[in-house]
Amino acid sequence: MSAFDAFPLGQPAFVTNVLDRAAHLRREDEKLFAMEQKQSSRAYVVYRDSLLVKREGEQVRALLSIDEALKCGANPGTVFLGLRDGAAVFGMGLSQAAAEKLVGGGDYTVTELRGMAMQGAVPPQELSAIAMAKSMVGWHQRHGYCANCGTRTAMKEGGWKRDCPACKAEHFPRTDPVVIMLVASGDKCLLGRQKHFPPGMYSCLAGFVEAAETIEDAVRREILEESGIRCTDVNYYMTQPWPYPSSLMIGCSARALNEDVVVDHTELEDARWFTREEAAQMLTRTHPDGLAGPHPFAIAHHLLGRWVHDESGA
Repeated sequence: MSAFDAFPLGQPAFVTNVLDRAAHLRREDEKLFAMEQKQSSRAYVVYRDSLLVKREGEQVRALLSIDEALKCGANPGTVFLGLRDGAAVFGMGLSQAAAEKLVGGGDYTVTELRGMAMQGAVPPQELSAIAMAKSMVGWHQRHGYCANCGTRTAMKEGGWKRDCPACKAEHFPRTDPVVIMLVASGDKCLLGRQKHFPPGMYSCLAGFVEAAETIEDAVRREILEESGIRCTDVNYYMTQPWPYPSSLMIGCSARALNEDVVVDHTELEDARWFTREEAAQMLTRTHPDGLAGPHPFAIAHHLLGRWVHDESGA
């Protein structure tokens, strides 16, 4: 199965959740501890933007037993992700020293998650749980101290909360909303590229939702700021959890009111209009100029593909 086959239209990465989050168990410390000791329990182990996997022939396995995770140096203090077929699944972190020992050989290795997802090396149905593990482990690593008084906080409720012993403040994981949008004008759509994109790649414009801002306002503001295009008729399509480090991509479409592009070069290297035919060629990597659209594991690909196949021109 190719990476393109792994993410058919409408099914980007990180959206297929096979876990029962079983939130009712998060306050059951004794039950969670007992689950960690069970042979049936499993864990996803993350290190920054990478994932610990076990090589099995030409394949890799990301879902490890607790013993395998600990053998590789995973940190104790696991995050309870939920249940899969009745068995507990946890998220665990890996120190830099432990990760460095695994580089270069052996049955276990630390591999960059984005690359594995794009190549289809990890089953798509596992990616949501992996994203959960990556986001939660990263949150604990970045939020070990109380934002209110600076005291070291303690993990609670299976990792879904941190409590401050000094000022009694409660801290919860956050998700940052990001709008990502496909703006069209008749039979043309607006795409842009950032400097870090691969050569020739264009994608949908995107930006963070600001405080006290609606999704619709964020779409209109970001498009105007980055490209000088005013738009209307904002419509919601779908969302995609994005664990870099913990965002929710809110996919939308909009209709342009003008076509004179003024690029904000502090945000984008370029932005321009593409015909429906060009967009189709970019998605299939057949554009005569070698231009390419976003990868199928990203929601931007699905926004663009949906528009390409909408013959009404909306």
